[in-house]
Amino acid sequence: RSVSTEALPQPLRTRGLSQLTSSLYIGNAVAANNRYLLTTNRITTVINISVEIVNTFIENIQYVKVPVPDSPRARISDFFDAISDYIHGVELCQGRTLVHCHAGISRSSTVCMAYLMKYHSLSLHEAYIWTRACRPVIRPNHGFWEQLIEYEFKLFARNTVRMIDSPLGRIPDEYQKEFHLMMFL
Repeated sequence: RSVSTEALPQPLRTRGLSQLTSSLYIGNAVAANNRYLLTTNRITTVINISVEIVNTFIENIQYVKVPVPDSPRARISDFFDAISDYIHGVELCQGRTLVHCHAGISRSSTVCMAYLMKYHSLSLHEAYIWTRACRPVIRPNHGFWEQLIEYEFKLFARNTVRMIDSPLGRIPDEYQKEFHLMMFL
C-alpha cells in the first residue's frame, strides 16, 4: 500500500519553521517565540514539547505545554494520541498548529510523525520521509523511534521501520544509509 502525499502542500521552510500540512508546522523554540513568524503564518495554536522552553504568550494564540525531556527513556508515546487528536481538532476549526521543541529535531518531529500516521494514514516510513523532506534536520532519538514503531503497529498491525544493530548501538533502519555513508567518509 502506498499513500500519496500529493494532497499535502509543498514544504515551506523559513527561519526555523517548516510546514508539514496545510494546518501543521514544525519548528524550534526561536520560531515559536517569534510573533511576526507566528502571525504571518496564521498560527493559532503552539504545542511546546519540552521541559526547558518557556512559552512567550502572544494574544489570540492557544498554548499547550507537554513536558517531555529529550531523552530516549522519556515516554513521549504517552502523548501521541492526545496531541494528534488536539492537532486534528485545531484543523477542524480552521486553525493552524506549530509543534516545537528546543531545536525542532527530535521531540517535535516524533509527535508530528505520530500525527501523520494517525490522521493522514501514512506509514512510519512515509511519515519520516515526508517530515524529513519538509525539515531536513529532524532526527528522533532511538527511544522515540522504538515508540513510533510500536505506535505504527498499534495503528496498522504492521511495521515499515525496524531497529537494527550498528557499531553506534541500536538505530532505525532509516538511518542505515546515512551510517554507511558516514563510515565510508
